[in-house]
Amino acid sequence: AIKFQTYKAATLASRHAPAYWDTEKEPTSSQFELFKKYDSFWKREYEQLKLYCDHAGIEFMSTPFDMESAQFLNDLMGVYKISSSDITNRPFIEHMTSYGKPILLSTGASHLYEIQEAVGWIRPSGVPLALMHCILNYPTAFENANLGMIHDLRRHFPGIPIGYSDHTPPGEMDVLETAALMGASVLEKHFTHDKTLPGNDHYHAMNREDLKKFRKMMARRTLLMGASHKAPLASETPARQHARRSLVAVSNIAAGERIGRQRLTFKRPAHGVSPRYMDVAAGMVAAVDIEEDTVIKWEHLRES
Repeated sequence: AIKFQTYKAATLASRHAPAYWDTEKEPTSSQFELFKKYDSFWKREYEQLKLYCDHAGIEFMSTPFDMESAQFLNDLMGVYKISSSDITNRPFIEHMTSYGKPILLSTGASHLYEIQEAVGWIRPSGVPLALMHCILNYPTAFENANLGMIHDLRRHFPGIPIGYSDHTPPGEMDVLETAALMGASVLEKHFTHDKTLPGNDHYHAMNREDLKKFRKMMARRTLLMGASHKAPLASETPARQHARRSLVAVSNIAAGERIGRQRLTFKRPAHGVSPRYMDVAAGMVAAVDIEEDTVIKWEHLRES
């Protein structure tokens, strides 16, 4: 999927809202001034983007930042994304649940109780919900990524899928990879075709080469992860048969002789009675003559 953002500066920020990004990278100090530069995209342009996404086979999404945006985007997409900045915006959250579509809720800069409140506002609607771990720094320093919070969200919100919205510099793309291995089932990363473009997003976004690298890495990690339930593989059958052990006669045992523990040991292969039945076998009688170092089988034994 690809996700855009739909907003108008006038309905998003007051003229006095200060910057919360790295002003060395993006020197604009007013939110209103920065967003005003980039808010000319509107309904017609998003409709065109939607059509192109359909043609390319990519799911279209956009995060709305006002009621009007949420309304016209409803005709274009099947999932709503709620920004971390709106996690305390109860009327806006409840408005988006009224469309009856799944919601991705970002949790950046939030206390646990704030996330619990927002989840409580969404749950009565019955819409499917996923929570996104997020650090609301642009960019996020690697030491601030705190991917361990994914585990905390999984612990406090069982049954709700947990994802990760990443604002770290792309680098080796191992931050997203690590998040996935920790259980993040939805991943979000800013994307650009040119990291040198002006604005608050391009310099910490991934480009197509970063995405190709990530897909290659994740294909290998997914292969390594394999099945999620513990069971022996078909390829392990020789090891089960030949590397495990059986009960073995320590010395010659005559037919009719009672077998005690001292007459038995355990050796490879696992072609006979498993050592798990040591106590059972030790209380039985030899049904035939058993030579020293013979792998004991049940037909060698009988009840006393």
